[in-house]
Amino acid sequence: ISELLPQTAKQMKHLTILRGVNTKEDDHGKGQYLMHTGRREMPGVIYPHLGSVAARFLADERAALPGYIHITPGGGGLSAADAAFLGPRYGSLVLGNGQPPANSSRPGHVSETSDQARDRLRRRVNDHFALRRKTAETEAYMVSYDQARQLMERREVFDVSKEPAKDQERYGKHDFGRHCLLARRLLQAGVTFVKVSHSNYDTHNENFDFHLEQVGEFDGPFATLIADLAASGMLKHTLVVVMSEFGRTPNINYLYGRDHWSAAWSVVVAGCGVQAGGAFGKTNPRGTEVVDGQVTGGDLFNTYLHAVGLDPAGMELDGRPVQLLDPTSKPIKGILA
Repeated sequence: ISELLPQTAKQMKHLTILRGVNTKEDDHGKGQYLMHTGRREMPGVIYPHLGSVAARFLADERAALPGYIHITPGGGGLSAADAAFLGPRYGSLVLGNGQPPANSSRPGHVSETSDQARDRLRRRVNDHFALRRKTAETEAYMVSYDQARQLMERREVFDVSKEPAKDQERYGKHDFGRHCLLARRLLQAGVTFVKVSHSNYDTHNENFDFHLEQVGEFDGPFATLIADLAASGMLKHTLVVVMSEFGRTPNINYLYGRDHWSAAWSVVVAGCGVQAGGAFGKTNPRGTEVVDGQVTGGDLFNTYLHAVGLDPAGMELDGRPVQLLDPTSKPIKGILA
């Protein structure tokens, strides 16, 4: 916590910093995969993202909203790849720029009666098709279509303009502020897992200028979200994680930037299942290596599952045991409540 995070500093009573993260992976893509799945990339097998695991094992199957929603600048759509072998129905619904899913409002020239008639016909055709050709893909298609119809009925849940003006002001009118407010709104509506992206931290040059802007933009909305979750009581059963794919070098390069550094960096956690207001792990004085409480990407993933009450050893998929965890990983008992 530095002078760039004055609002977050006020919420540290709710947060715990894991200061001994060592993932040994300095590649962007491989680092992202490791932090999302708790596994290193291996040929021939793809593991599901944390959000898809939550959607599969924690979300209510009858819920009108998807179990895993990703709010990010840019385009939107569905990302079935996140779910891997759990099945495409547990992939992420991506909301580009915090906007409602595209084409989620009924065209004005189609009446409600006509729309209902079309849907009845679709269901009859789908049911007939599924009698002989039912697969995971066809089931996912039918589920996603039904889910899309339910989304249309609850489209207003994605509209942050319906939040009180004072809340919109508290979170900020910039993208990240709106996205954090939308995350709160979705959690309140019962969405199981919400991921919010905040990018452009890859500061190989002019690190201080970029971070002055980026970290400053992150500080207020994140602190406001934590304060709101705590005040409402939601933080008691909501796990919050702030992570990246790796850290940044302790030294400054010749372009006044900082490069990739996975040997010693930090992740912040808060909420259900974890102790609040502390720190775990320690680096040497230069911040170049972990000297106490070292944890891996697999350990982090393992800890998240335990924190939300999932027993990795007891997980089953279609009646068969499923091994999601890296067998060498272990939960970080020092932070589990």
